Amino acid sequence: MSSSRIIRVNELLKREIAADIHHLFSNTQFDTGAITVTRVETAPDLRDAAVHISIFEHEEERVKMIRFLNKHRKAIQARMSKNVIIKYTPRLRFKLDTSIESGDRVLGILSELDIPEDGPGKAGNDE
Repeated sequence: MSSSRIIRVNELLKREIAADIHHLFSNTQFDTGAITVTRVETAPDLRDAAVHISIFEHEEERVKMIRFLNKHRKAIQARMSKNVIIKYTPRLRFKLDTSIESGDRVLGILSELDIPEDGPGKAGNDE
């Protein structure tokens, strides 16, 4: 399968899985508002897909929330297969994605640095 097609499939699955999680679990104790599907990596044969999930706050409950999603993956797959028509419905595997938090941490550190306005890149030719 071409790489541009797999990219389109990944984006389609990402949007659909996010909507399915919200629809299936919004009336439960599961905090769907804290969940963001950051990316989906589908195998070239479309049989498996890793779904990367970012969880806002809930530091102590993240592993439990990922387990919950993996436990209910068949319900998510079934709903997804009704709305997304592809050759195979991939088996979903949910994984915790902490890249957004890492980026926030780096941005926080950068904002705390005392960088002078006329750094080396802004200096004129004073030689």
